[in-house]
Amino acid sequence: MDAFYASVERRQNPTLAGLPIIVGADPKGGKGRGVVAGCSYEARRFGVHSAQPISRAYRLCPQAVYLRPNFALYEEVSARIMDTLRSFSDKLEPMGLDEAFLDLSDKAADFEEAAKIAKRIKEEIETREGLTCSIGIAPNKAIAKIASDHQKPDGLTTVTPDETPKFLRPLPVSRISGVGNKSTEILEKVGIKTIGDLASFPAGRMVELFGKWGVRLSEIANGIDETPVVTSYDIKSISTETTFEQDIEDRRVVIETLDKLARDVHARATQDGFLWRTIGIKLRFEDFSTFTRANSRNDYANRLDIVQNSVRSLFSEFEKDRRKIRLVGVRLSNLRRTDLSQETLLAWAKN
Repeated sequence: MDAFYASVERRQNPTLAGLPIIVGADPKGGKGRGVVAGCSYEARRFGVHSAQPISRAYRLCPQAVYLRPNFALYEEVSARIMDTLRSFSDKLEPMGLDEAFLDLSDKAADFEEAAKIAKRIKEEIETREGLTCSIGIAPNKAIAKIASDHQKPDGLTTVTPDETPKFLRPLPVSRISGVGNKSTEILEKVGIKTIGDLASFPAGRMVELFGKWGVRLSEIANGIDETPVVTSYDIKSISTETTFEQDIEDRRVVIETLDKLARDVHARATQDGFLWRTIGIKLRFEDFSTFTRANSRNDYANRLDIVQNSVRSLFSEFEKDRRKIRLVGVRLSNLRRTDLSQETLLAWAKN
């Protein structure tokens, strides 16, 4: 989806048309704590991005309209959009509230036919929700993700297997999901500026720089991604993560970001009718050391406050660690399917 939170807010209040919109924490005149949850393209022209400290966003664009997130509304709209996507393919993997992968292998004979389906998807979403989306069609998920960002907003980009090397080669390495400012800086020090540079760089050296993640970066740069589209029938866990634009020292900013991710995974789980027993977090520090922590309940749950409280408790172990944090993630696992009536009763049960 294109600038999902801001676009939903603009749909609710058409007087915001054309204005820079920033959804997130209260900036408090540039002294606020917390992060940007989402922003319009008008705000992005000033350098504002998701997961950016709200204080920096205010310095970049003080004239923007600042709104607190309305997650209940975003989750409601997201659920309808996911239902629309399922009408085109049951092989759907949601990624947060505003993004999803669809496997069209059984629906389209070739990339041309897939593009026709993509156009219908865009038309359906715009007709039903009054919102635009950008779609990338490619041989695998990693390239499709890059392609979906290629012509935003309201874009449609098709990359066939033969076109993949030519498409990737000139793009900056930052186009690869998870490559933020810190990673870009490290890569530039060894002469890597484009995905083409990365593709020809020795994989062994990438491992020295980034560990196991270096292997995946090399594979993506060479158009390789064997990750399947995981449907709700196959899901063993639900997770989401974000890489900060700049490494973050302020723990209150990190906590607010974890809270947003907790809402994302909770919405995905409840939309697909899952209960869970295990809640986990992932942290990656400025030195690329990565830690995961999790705890499990004796019973299954589906309440948002349980996820949020567990995430905050797990993060408390790291609050006094003064290293800056570059990535955070939240995961739900030990899943169990439930019907809607069970889910509703559990949501109402407070004790």
